[in-house]
Amino acid sequence: MTAPAKRLVMKFGGTSVANLDRIKRAAKRVGVEVAKGYEVIVIVSAMSGKTNELVGWVNETSPMYDAREYDAIVSSGENVTAGLMALTLQEMDVPARSWQGWQVPLKTTDAHGAARIEEIPTDNLDAKFGEGMKVAVVAGFQGISPEGRITTLGRGGSDTTAVAFAAAFEAERCDIYTDVDGVYTTDPRIEDKARKLDRISFEEMLELASLGAKVLQTRSVELAMRYKVKLRVLSSFEEMDDNAGTLVCDEEDIVESNVVAGVAYSRDEAKMTLISVADRPGIAAAIFGPLSDAGVNVDMIVQNISEEGRTDMTFSCPVNEVARAEKAMEDAKAAGDINFHDLVADTDVAKVSVVGIGMRSHAGVAAKMFEALQADGINIKVITTSEIKISVLIDRKYMELAVQALHDAFELEKAA
Repeated sequence: MTAPAKRLVMKFGGTSVANLDRIKRAAKRVGVEVAKGYEVIVIVSAMSGKTNELVGWVNETSPMYDAREYDAIVSSGENVTAGLMALTLQEMDVPARSWQGWQVPLKTTDAHGAARIEEIPTDNLDAKFGEGMKVAVVAGFQGISPEGRITTLGRGGSDTTAVAFAAAFEAERCDIYTDVDGVYTTDPRIEDKARKLDRISFEEMLELASLGAKVLQTRSVELAMRYKVKLRVLSSFEEMDDNAGTLVCDEEDIVESNVVAGVAYSRDEAKMTLISVADRPGIAAAIFGPLSDAGVNVDMIVQNISEEGRTDMTFSCPVNEVARAEKAMEDAKAAGDINFHDLVADTDVAKVSVVGIGMRSHAGVAAKMFEALQADGINIKVITTSEIKISVLIDRKYMELAVQALHDAFELEKAA
């Protein structure tokens, strides 16, 4: 009996397939892995800028568009890239075939524009691999609804597609090729001493992704963590190297790590405070229910001490959702569900966070963080913590200074 073939998933983002030369460069990387004996599933994004162009055309044609037709249009960018990648590989004498989401089929919910993956049957691709296909080039970001319509998975959905395929086909690893060469301790554009991490745990990467680090899409990290898919983030513009990039893996696969793995930031935050709310059972539900219904993404929440039956409630949200939050609160007040004296919005704040699995077993991280910010005269407006994260809201003008101060305080330029 022959041993089952090794499987590898390789995902190429928009900048990595931005033109025919870059597609050829990416195809050469695929060819190297095929030569090592892998059967490869390649997930491709649309060429850089193409999805934005398609979305623009949709909005220009029909501002109140049918979401089903939106998905049919914006998913076409990935189809073009998949076909071009398959042709390029064929020109290299690598047996390759392009696959659209419905051909796999990648089965999703019917939430057009933000569908979630439900199942990826392996039969069709397995059969073609059995017939000698070496590379399946799959259009990322798309699937098929129970009604048989094309769906899309939302922005960054190609990362999620790649991890889902790696889980379904039990791939050895999922390589995410992008325009950065790995995961850094913080944004190198803000801190020139930022260091590329060789390994980072799923939990740390999930926190960094959700806190503003743009390297990987949050849903893809959640999926990788659930199914134990080893993820490697690396640049499609660097020379090939088996040890390149950053491996996102189980905590057990990391021998030594710093207490803090990285510093993340989110520039476009707002702090909103409901002043003098009745302090009674159910008040939090009466506030945050309408915010949720309005699609406001609430993050940090702080309730002040009650005085004479009244309290203040502070929460943060993305700055572009402030108007929606204000309307939701005014509507709830008008309906008599809540009563407050005033709603104050501070739209000039940023969130800065330190993340690290080492926090579980090391005391003093919060103290060191607050001392570093104090030393640079940075006032903290709101604090939230979890087992492996501490986040603060500060004035936006101090954001870069805070990132640099915390990177220095935890000596993140040094490896463990």
